[in-house]
Amino acid sequence: MKTLHHFLVATCNMKTLQNLGFTQQNLVLLVTVFAAVLSIGQCKLLDECSTDADCETGLLCGSCPQGFSGTRCIRSAITDQFKLLNNSLPFNKYAFLTTHNAFAIDGEPSHTGIPRVTFNNQEETVTQQLSGGVRALMLDTYDFKDDVWLCHSFKGECHDFTAFGPAIDTLKEVEAFLSANPSEIVTLILEDYVEAPNGLTKVFDASGLKNYWFPVTSMPKTGQDWPLVSDMVAKNQRLLVFTSKKAKEQSEGIAYQWNYMVENQYGDDGMKDGCSNRGESSTLDDKTKSLVLVNYFASVPIKKGSCVDNSGNLINMLYTCHGAAGNRWANFVARSDGGGSFRALDNLNGELLCGCNDVHACVPGSPPGSCKP
Repeated sequence: MKTLHHFLVATCNMKTLQNLGFTQQNLVLLVTVFAAVLSIGQCKLLDECSTDADCETGLLCGSCPQGFSGTRCIRSAITDQFKLLNNSLPFNKYAFLTTHNAFAIDGEPSHTGIPRVTFNNQEETVTQQLSGGVRALMLDTYDFKDDVWLCHSFKGECHDFTAFGPAIDTLKEVEAFLSANPSEIVTLILEDYVEAPNGLTKVFDASGLKNYWFPVTSMPKTGQDWPLVSDMVAKNQRLLVFTSKKAKEQSEGIAYQWNYMVENQYGDDGMKDGCSNRGESSTLDDKTKSLVLVNYFASVPIKKGSCVDNSGNLINMLYTCHGAAGNRWANFVARSDGGGSFRALDNLNGELLCGCNDVHACVPGSPPGSCKP
């Protein structure tokens, strides 16, 4: 008689069941019996599965036709590395899921009365992104209609047919999230085209986000570690904001991104073999910058292939960029919408926090490299 343990392991692999000598009639009976008594599934990450109930807690049964055949157990949510392990390390010792063009949401109604004709990059609202584990948002800010708007550009300008909405609306979503989650930190990375004097300052003041502002004066200038996450939380300095405009660090107290961060190429160029810096960034191995951002998304978002791009291919690129960045792991991983990136973040935080290829394999209190099987 086959043991319960053997059966539970085998149910995650049909070929194994056949090798154990189970007939189809046996399987139907056994599955019916055990499904009634098991409260959680036994299939592990990337094991074959039939339903969500087959998978361990934190996994769901999903498909990615371009990546693997059939259905397998995949991550169903981001892992909160602070709760799983600790929040007592410097901010630059963790990795955070980042959404490229976080504002460009599929189905977002027009706020100008003109139908929008431009790309969408995300399927979820900003509130849903944050609730789902995203901790950094890439936003494009423009002067538009005597205000600051989030927008794609056409010939360098925001138009009625490329605009998504006033920035204040999105910033208020971020404020609501920070207010409701007092132990969380959010980073905003602005591709900034706002020329109005103090335009960004006004909209951040109006949103209430200045209450959470991490000051530029506390940011490391020559590659040192950032403050401890626990200290940032205790001081309620839980919002980091970076701008692409150098002058605003002096004029508005908004950190100039390239003083603190290196970043690889974006779009299709960032998905090619190798990992090189984008034009505005210093070389990836410049260790006078403490933060590393890795982009991995297509220039034109294609949902069909995103599950592949956001899983195995993304993980491979993270290792490539680790070498290019002087053996430093990415702190921000920017992607457009699609499944698969949760696994990549677990892999990355595992490497950062304990030297394991999965944060779930880390053994609290043990030296690096002590990994659970």
